Amino acid sequence: AMALRFSANLSWLIHLMAGRVPQGVERAAVAGEMEATFIENLRHAADVLAQEDMVGLVEPINSRITDPRYFLNTPHQAAAILEKVGRPNLRLQLDLFHCQIMDGNLSRNLETYLPLIGHIQIAQVPGRHEPDSPGELNFPYIFKLLESLGYTGYVGCEYAPKGDTIEGLGWLRSYWESKGMKPGGPRKATE
Repeated sequence: AMALRFSANLSWLIHLMAGRVPQGVERAAVAGEMEATFIENLRHAADVLAQEDMVGLVEPINSRITDPRYFLNTPHQAAAILEKVGRPNLRLQLDLFHCQIMDGNLSRNLETYLPLIGHIQIAQVPGRHEPDSPGELNFPYIFKLLESLGYTGYVGCEYAPKGDTIEGLGWLRSYWESKGMKPGGPRKATE
């Protein structure tokens, strides 16, 4: 069985942020101009990154809780922008915390956007804690789905641990053990 890779250090990927709707301005009034500017900036960034063999990531961030003014807030919007930009070294960074808050429907979104995904981040909703903390998301199901879809990228942990770091990674030890691996990485328990 394949196991997902978990990592916090991905030096060849870089998050390209979209910017924020100006204070006191309606999103709809500036959406076209903001999208055009973002597309132009992404094309420029992609060309620069390509020279260094790097990948740029765009991440939708929820505008319901985390940042009401952040411009890029759904995977649908991100996919449409990536299509308009048309650069192979730009990918979607899908943070399941933000995706759940804005749209839910995680299974369908993962299936739909898998070809665009360059990185996945996780946190439980609504508390933004460990995947095994109480909340809306069924991470064992999500991890199994990612494996069945053939996702081979990394899964970043972007959450606020309830305790210390080691304690906060107890869920990962359980995941590895369920896959017959030793804690510390995707190695077979028999190695």
